[in-house]
Amino acid sequence: MAALPLAQDLTPGLAARLASIALGHVGREYPFASGHVSAAPGDWGPPSALHPMFHGSFDWHSCVHGHWLLARILRLGPDLAECRTIRARFDRVFTPENAAGEIAYLQRPASAGFERPYGWAWLLKLAAELGVADGSLAPRWAEALQPLAGLVADRFRRFLPKADYPVRAGVHANTAFALTLALDYARAAPDGALAELIVSKATSWYGGDRDCQAWEPCGDEFLSPALMEAELMRRILAPDAFRTWLSGFLPCAASGRPETLFTPAGVSDRNDGKIAHLDGLNLSRAWCWRGIAAALEVGDPLRARAEQAVRDHLAASLPHLADSYAGEHWLASFALLALEPIPGT
Repeated sequence: MAALPLAQDLTPGLAARLASIALGHVGREYPFASGHVSAAPGDWGPPSALHPMFHGSFDWHSCVHGHWLLARILRLGPDLAECRTIRARFDRVFTPENAAGEIAYLQRPASAGFERPYGWAWLLKLAAELGVADGSLAPRWAEALQPLAGLVADRFRRFLPKADYPVRAGVHANTAFALTLALDYARAAPDGALAELIVSKATSWYGGDRDCQAWEPCGDEFLSPALMEAELMRRILAPDAFRTWLSGFLPCAASGRPETLFTPAGVSDRNDGKIAHLDGLNLSRAWCWRGIAAALEVGDPLRARAEQAVRDHLAASLPHLADSYAGEHWLASFALLALEPIPGT
């Protein structure tokens, strides 16, 4: 098997484990937590009828990013044994008919805000992965998904101009996370208008932030409001400009403060779906700290602290990806984000 071009933490064996976890839930229809809004009596149906493409993994957005994980593994490690199963699944899932069903659902008036912005962002992240034109994935999968991605991208274009304020909570509504993933799509598509809108909105929301207090974690967060904002700004600013911004945003970080940002969250009950979010917080913090560290100059004292924070947060939650279905249906995707190398490093 060819060596995987991954961060050293992501071995072929671990990549195979992540794929196996995702394959175990993307096709599991129940239990399913629906965000469905009924517009009339009888306006309901089983998950597979409402969402012919994404009806597994407990909820729509987790099913979407479970497929992103599989697509990413398929590209990074095409010789892994799990890839045959992934390809067969994608042939069944990514069809024009299934995409048309998802589009019909989203075009219902009652679905105007469905999965905004978290599910939207993951859908675009998946589309970007399937659409990378290096020939390693089947073009028919990207072609089937593209009309749905186009609809979601248009919703971002219509939503962002009227979103006067960011959402800083470390859960699904977090706007820094959504813009980070959507920007990946906009740059890969390419969709210059969407990319410009995202950069403009991120700058207006976060560009002037200073002296972040980092009052986290809350009891059910899976994203760091502080670090997610920093990771987004890393992606939109030139390196020198980002380092200047970061020094104002976290002025004491080189001294290890706020301490909470460097300390993994404890998870008291992994069978509790909300408390299990904290494993995701640890993994997403590792992802953010890895990106921040890569943007810092060698010798910067924050770089060493950030790299140690990556190791500490991974150690706290990477062993627990499948302890309970409360985490199993989504945590592997965040583990893959945390384990991948940062482009350009």
